[in-house]
Amino acid sequence: MKSFVIFALIAAAYAAPLLNPQDVQIVRYDVNNGGLDSYSFAWETSDGSKHEEQGQLKNLGTENEAIAVQGQYAWVGPDGVTYIVRYIADENGFQPTIEQGPGGAVPSAVVASLLG
Repeated sequence: MKSFVIFALIAAAYAAPLLNPQDVQIVRYDVNNGGLDSYSFAWETSDGSKHEEQGQLKNLGTENEAIAVQGQYAWVGPDGVTYIVRYIADENGFQPTIEQGPGGAVPSAVVASLLG
């Protein structure tokens, strides 16, 4: 599941407009380690990219112990449209929902990496 998320993030990065990395600034960075059973993080950069995620351990101490994650990431495409991928990742796998602003289509590389 981790490699799938990494591929999706790589696809999102390739879909983003080409900027000099030195020009992009981190404008928000929050991390919350809730101990052994939860976490959350959020970051945002000046080019409009964002990622937020929360994770919660379910069935702590049992044979069915698992982590349930929910989050979203977004970027501004070269067409000026903000693309958003919301997701849940749990015992049922990675479940993305792709959204977009008006006037654009989600790049096919992103769709293929998420659903393929």
